[in-house]
Amino acid sequence: MRPDRVTGRPLTRIATAGLAAHVFFELGAGVGMPVASLVGPAPAAGLWALGTGTLWRAAGTRPASSDAIFAVANGIGLAAVIAHLRGWPRRRTGLGLPWLRECEGLGPELMRYYNPILYVSGAAALVALLRENRSAPRYLPLLALGLVPLLIVTQHAEHWRLRDIARRRPGWWNRRLRQLD
Repeated sequence: MRPDRVTGRPLTRIATAGLAAHVFFELGAGVGMPVASLVGPAPAAGLWALGTGTLWRAAGTRPASSDAIFAVANGIGLAAVIAHLRGWPRRRTGLGLPWLRECEGLGPELMRYYNPILYVSGAAALVALLRENRSAPRYLPLLALGLVPLLIVTQHAEHWRLRDIARRRPGWWNRRLRQLD
């Protein structure tokens, strides 16, 4: 493939949309979203929407010489999914795959929706790394996967900050977390 050729990267786009679905599902369900405890729900949603739109557009228009950017993005997306599946209570499916029982205050009743969102996003990121980001150095996604332990700690810290905010300042965006106390 010529390095200046636009590849379209449909799997990177699916992974990007899956990551956005994951964080906006959390917000809609009333547990907040990443960085909402630091900047508030509206700015966090704006940042996630802007980042998602930018990555989506770039994945469809940037040439193959930009694969390193998308390898890092897909690697971080995959690391985030793995961190969820490793860092929260889970059981095994009949196929032996981890299935979250609870995550970030969502409760067991929402896991039948949340788990597939995570799996689609993670699977798309993994296949994109293998098929779409071929001109990127192979070590880039491996470096991103090294973030899994840090992401687990970060997810739990964000969850505790959001729970504290829900106690002090109840709102529509953290309503489910108020029920935990």
